[in-house]
Amino acid sequence: MTAAVLAVQGAFAEHEKILAEQGISCLELRKKSDVEKSFDALILPGGESTVQGKLLRELDMFDLLKERIEGGTKVLATCAGLILLAERIENDCRVHFATIPVCVRRNAYGRQLGSFYTEEQFGQLGKIPMTFIRAPYIESVESGVEILAQVRGNIVAARYKNQTAVSFHPELNGDLRLYEWWLNG
Repeated sequence: MTAAVLAVQGAFAEHEKILAEQGISCLELRKKSDVEKSFDALILPGGESTVQGKLLRELDMFDLLKERIEGGTKVLATCAGLILLAERIENDCRVHFATIPVCVRRNAYGRQLGSFYTEEQFGQLGKIPMTFIRAPYIESVESGVEILAQVRGNIVAARYKNQTAVSFHPELNGDLRLYEWWLNG
């Protein structure tokens, strides 16, 4: 299996390290020709969603990636990646891929000082570590979206068809269960 990791900005190296530990081959997506290569899964990392969206368009990667996502490529989106996938963003007029019918709130927990760590139930995996850094949360979901986790009454993880999106950073905690579940699901 080969997993592509969007590597134009954000925390992509941490995801690559975890995938390598699981014997998964990684492909960094930095330019259009990278997106044209063969891969089985895609990670959209945390970082700055506005910058990532802008770079995806400037590097002519946006349409090809959207086609891959809509075509069924397995996707894991973390933090900013969730914002890239959201159909609506409550506090921002920009939308990006709009492939998950959810509404998100950017920087929902405040600035950097509002960052926090917790352990909460994630689907059938039990309690997993969750690190939130200037994180969004999902304000609402449409039909067909499965809610996987909530923290403080807010939705922080959801799955829709081939896409799993979380508002936290699983790559920072050393717990591989979420990745194993995603890769094998």
